[in-house]
Amino acid sequence: MSAKAKKKFDPKAFIKGLTPGKVILFILFAWFILTCIIVPIINLLGTVFLKDGTFSVEPIQKLLKSKKAMKSLQNSFLLGPTLSISVGLVGIFLVLVTEYFDIKGANILRLGYMTTLLYGGIILVSGYKFIYGSTGFLTNFLVGIIPGFNRNWFTGYWAVLFVMTFSCTSNHMIFLRNAMRAVDFQTVEAARNMGAGQWTILRRVVLPVLLPSLFAVTILTFITGLSAMSAPLLVGGTQFQTINPMIKTFADTVNSKDLASLLSLVLGCATMLLLFIMTRIEKRGHYMSVSKVKTRIIKQKITNPVANVIVHVIAYVLFAIYVIPVVLIVLFSFTNAKNITTRTLDFSSFSLDNYAYLLQNVNNYRPFVVSICYSAAAAVMVGLIVVAACRIMQKRKNTLTASTLEYSLMIPWMLPTTLVALALVLLYNRQQWYMFNTVLTGTLVIMLIGYVVIKLPFTMRMTKAAFFGLDDALEDAAHNLGAGELTTFRRVIFPAILPTVMAIAALNFNGLLGDYDMSAFLYHPLNPTLGVKIKSLTDETSNPNGTALTFVYAVLMMIISGIVLYLVYGRGSKDNTRSKVK
Repeated sequence: MSAKAKKKFDPKAFIKGLTPGKVILFILFAWFILTCIIVPIINLLGTVFLKDGTFSVEPIQKLLKSKKAMKSLQNSFLLGPTLSISVGLVGIFLVLVTEYFDIKGANILRLGYMTTLLYGGIILVSGYKFIYGSTGFLTNFLVGIIPGFNRNWFTGYWAVLFVMTFSCTSNHMIFLRNAMRAVDFQTVEAARNMGAGQWTILRRVVLPVLLPSLFAVTILTFITGLSAMSAPLLVGGTQFQTINPMIKTFADTVNSKDLASLLSLVLGCATMLLLFIMTRIEKRGHYMSVSKVKTRIIKQKITNPVANVIVHVIAYVLFAIYVIPVVLIVLFSFTNAKNITTRTLDFSSFSLDNYAYLLQNVNNYRPFVVSICYSAAAAVMVGLIVVAACRIMQKRKNTLTASTLEYSLMIPWMLPTTLVALALVLLYNRQQWYMFNTVLTGTLVIMLIGYVVIKLPFTMRMTKAAFFGLDDALEDAAHNLGAGELTTFRRVIFPAILPTVMAIAALNFNGLLGDYDMSAFLYHPLNPTLGVKIKSLTDETSNPNGTALTFVYAVLMMIISGIVLYLVYGRGSKDNTRSKVK
């Protein structure tokens, strides 16, 4: 043990083999981590608790006296647990009817349930608002058949919970499905042979296999509820605003920036606590999704005819809830402003005028181009940073250098997006010598930094797994043939991990394309992103052409997302299968 410790902290071991290039790389990493992650967070803490260089609890007192701030905290901590329950129930049901029970049309149902992978965030919420809002498609229908029907019925807590319940089941459809495929059908058969009923088998045999994955996605859902932004803004109304929208409101007010900072810290502490719980759950083991299953699960027919009908009805009702917003968004993207205003479909009026309108005005297509450029640049930059970091960690396994680098780049995983954005804004709204005496707030650069920072943890976890899954014999063989370290990485290591790197970059690009949470704080006034533009177009006072433009944005985003998902989960999985067979 002492020898291992000596190897870890021996300065001679640390500097052994260092070249000028590696020294420059270490300096760049240290500069990036300090200036873009650690120093902004420390400055945020100072903004909250230091007044004229002395410690002060005045912001805490100010927070406790603010009814709006306290109400937003109550709303977030109400939404978090209830959303975990509602999403858990719906998500488990979706996985069971598509992967475990023998349901008619299961493949079609699966496609419908996975539409949330094609679009999300503010675009998804705007789609639901178009249907259920005060002038929505369904609302107009209900007003026509029910005299005195309240047009503002879809607002507040229940509206937010409804929208987020059906927008946050993506993790269940990805991770819980993988866990379901890890169920050994022999255990199901054994339980049946021992006389166990169908529901007993489900409760005592199948669901326990899903528990590790279920705990993880539940914690992530809880965090999503705490950090909700788009749904409270669009359908929460004045009576239900959560922490993140309130942070944005306070951040835009000069005298309330300390309240915004303190709220972001509260949200950050809650996020860290929940991630700590999730990490403890992961360390218990039971990674059933990677276990060797002897017999694949065979779908079970529901023996009770009444239960069978009920499950089928619920499955298709949920299918309609998921699919109708997508279908209406696509259909109305081809109709005119009059029909959009009245929420009536007239196929004789269908045309490509809305798509032409997008291309005719630079202010219309600029947000789309801006988001594509930012998302692509951030995906490439974060990929380069993480690949370099993983290579260092691979070469210096079990050293202080590797651990420090890894944990530093994983810090944003514990921080809400709004906290990262606010920390960057507050630090770089004035000149800082370590950022070359340049004011970044209000420039094109700061949002790119924010995008890169928030995507570091996910990229790190996925890329590290690819690096450490490589066979060391490949690198040893290259060295034995006389190849240098750089040549070995360029000709052997990087080509081996390139498919994974490309897949992660595609997912990062997809996730950032419609971002609003980070963009709302950091976007350049003359170059709004797609998320910011859509938010401005979803106001009730927005003109019909603006609403049509939102639909066009949504359709184009769904097309791009569909292509990305095909490349990652379709073509990519086939390529991986071929490589494994070889």
